[in-house]
Amino acid sequence: MDAFDLVIHNARIATAADVFDGDIGIADGRIAALARRLDGGRERIDAEGRTVTPGGVDGHIHLEQRLPDGAEICDDFFSGTRSAACGGTTTIIPFAFQGPGQSLRDVLAAYRESAADRCFVDYAFHAILTDPTPQVLNQELPSLVMEGYTSFKLYMTYRGLQLTDRQVLDVLTAMRREKTIAMVHAENAEFIEWLTDRLVDAGLTAPRNHTRAHPKIGEREATHRALSMSEMVGVPFVLVHISAREVVEQLDWARARGLTVFGETCPQYLTLTEDDYGEDGAFEGTKLICTPPPRTVDDQEALWAAMARNAIDIVSSDHSPFRYAGSKGKQIHGTKAGFHKIPNGVPGVETRMPLLYSEGVLKGRIDLPQFVRLTAQNAAKIYGLYPRKGTIAVGSDADLVIWGTTPVTVANASLHHDCDYTPYEGMTLGAWPATVFSRGRPVYRDGQLCGEAGHGDFLPAARPEAMQRPGKSAIADLL
Repeated sequence: MDAFDLVIHNARIATAADVFDGDIGIADGRIAALARRLDGGRERIDAEGRTVTPGGVDGHIHLEQRLPDGAEICDDFFSGTRSAACGGTTTIIPFAFQGPGQSLRDVLAAYRESAADRCFVDYAFHAILTDPTPQVLNQELPSLVMEGYTSFKLYMTYRGLQLTDRQVLDVLTAMRREKTIAMVHAENAEFIEWLTDRLVDAGLTAPRNHTRAHPKIGEREATHRALSMSEMVGVPFVLVHISAREVVEQLDWARARGLTVFGETCPQYLTLTEDDYGEDGAFEGTKLICTPPPRTVDDQEALWAAMARNAIDIVSSDHSPFRYAGSKGKQIHGTKAGFHKIPNGVPGVETRMPLLYSEGVLKGRIDLPQFVRLTAQNAAKIYGLYPRKGTIAVGSDADLVIWGTTPVTVANASLHHDCDYTPYEGMTLGAWPATVFSRGRPVYRDGQLCGEAGHGDFLPAARPEAMQRPGKSAIADLL
């Protein structure tokens, strides 16, 4: 009887620590052997010296969410995971959104039921905390953590989602107690609302003014406040979608003080700038409205440099797709609506890994081990899925990407999401996944989806490694 279901032969294997030539033996959906040469295998694939990386872990993706004004995320678990698979991402961690007064347990149960039997790739869940009552934090949270929900997002902006500083401190204290991790959207809500009111009063409502309403100084201030609260409680957190040099400087400041904080950025901040919004009257600029917005070339350079020195830990997609056309997307309030009425978010789960490979690895900004850490291993570690996910190692799931080297021009017509545009239309990328495996089964090959909905499994997450050793608290005697 053959020891391997599949052998990937003649591969250039990239891990977070090394790049080496060899074969990968797969049995029962897991990596069974790594060697210079493996014989046998019921199926053999010659990688022809091409690079093989772990399947991506996208820890920031929005699916099946609705906004109070009726706008809707246009990807569900079927189309969103289909798109992920075709871009090399084999694990997603979407958000379960808690509305005011809702039970967190009920919310997670509903999202999990919706995902069941519809996903092409494996998935876990974060929960968005908008109503952190004592019941939620002291009764529901402990039992949910035991069931594999170990990461929770909180907002410092957006009315209806925003937590007060007092609530943030309560949540961080609960995270410390339960050894779970928080994800923080840090922008100063008062800055944004004050600037928005003045821009609207002055008639400056074109899409490009969205960047003026979300200034870097507001992101910097809220980041510093979040870091200060983290220091007060003595607990790490993930700072999501970093867009600006000033925020990178805040991370450096915090780490110099001995704080543990993880930083995430996204492809839109690495490849797009505020100039891409177009002319003042161009409604098409709404396609780029996301929060925080793309910044400047200088900010891009700061983010690339931070990744190169391992000061940013994760590149996620923040896939939050709204259709450009139609009554539930960017045009929900008509084509004359101001920036302040446009749903925030851009699609990107399928393009995340090809963009970072092409713009990062192939252009010499990061190396292959850094690419693996940024797209797979670090997210798996931080969110409690490692070593099952995020690495090429014996015993890990056989989630693998064989990279093609033929240049690809990005076209929305070729993508697999349910959005009617991509902000990267027309970009030429130097690489795209040739074959993607999820637990040893091909889900994408030679430009064609070949996976099946329902293949994806729910993944209970462990308590994150970083939370096993919470930091020193400034108020330890009160905790």
